[in-house]
Amino acid sequence: MSESTPSPDEEARDLLETLVSIPSPTPEETECAEALAGFFESHGRDVFIDEVGNVRAPADDSVLYTSHIDTVPGDIPVRIEDGDGGPALWGRGSVDAKGPLTALAVAAVRTGVSFVGVVGEEVDSRGARHLVADREPPDAVVNGEPSGCDGITLGYRGILQGTYRARSASGHTSRPENNAIQDAVEWWSAVESRFEADDDTPVFERVTPKPVDIDGGVTDDGLAVETTLEAQLRVPPSMSTDAVRAAADEELETGTVTWNDAVEPTMQSPRTPVARAFRAAIRKQGGDPRLLRKTGTADMNIYAGEWDCPMVTYGPGDSDLDHAPDEHLPLAELDRSVAVLETVAEELA
Repeated sequence: MSESTPSPDEEARDLLETLVSIPSPTPEETECAEALAGFFESHGRDVFIDEVGNVRAPADDSVLYTSHIDTVPGDIPVRIEDGDGGPALWGRGSVDAKGPLTALAVAAVRTGVSFVGVVGEEVDSRGARHLVADREPPDAVVNGEPSGCDGITLGYRGILQGTYRARSASGHTSRPENNAIQDAVEWWSAVESRFEADDDTPVFERVTPKPVDIDGGVTDDGLAVETTLEAQLRVPPSMSTDAVRAAADEELETGTVTWNDAVEPTMQSPRTPVARAFRAAIRKQGGDPRLLRKTGTADMNIYAGEWDCPMVTYGPGDSDLDHAPDEHLPLAELDRSVAVLETVAEELA
């Protein structure tokens, strides 16, 4: 099926350039949040910035459109360049996730559905956690992350994060006993072996252990060796974070682990009203809907864990460009995504 080409959506393109031009690495979202709130005010919408920094424009709760304002650090000069698919906007956050944020905001203004721009997604999801504690669930949720204008994300793995600590008496390196650094390496090697999967198992269905930081050495007083290892384990929907935690703890012989955070995986049905509305809207724009599962974790996990309502994640952009030095968004993809989101909101309303 050939793809239709909607007319350039100048309002959406202007808002995207405005938001991308305002740096908003976590937790420095305030200026960008104020600009986003100003967009809603200019359209006569009630809007406020809550105590954690979320931009909230409550309205028709038949569906809540939401995406995150914060980005990872990185200075990519904001510019528009022509490419094979037409003009694209370059800049940090153009894909993750100010493209989806812009598309959802513009569609929410035009259709009158509820909207929230949340903070902190790239670090601790503080905005999404506050939101689920502070309001009743809507009838449906569309979370904004890059899926491509024809993609609908239904699943995310969960995440378990912990800190391993070990301490051993200092001694000559010729001694055979383990020091704390070896204890950390042995525990982590055992955890990796515990969750080793064969090559035929899709990544989405595996537990993926990943050390993200390690620090160790002789203490300042020279009397001990100390080691700290920061660990993350991605959790598939077939398991819970409790089960993964228990398995990792069983491999612990020396040292301690403090589990700092756990977010459960989610896998949404493709047969919900919101998923059906997206398939129809994408086809209306000449696209071929694709159902996606992501190996990472997103705010949708937070919403799914607290709100019993159907949800999907959607937004323009190639997720391979998340956090990348060449992050950019084709503007025609933004145009099509806004059109899809308007149709979805009208159908769900």
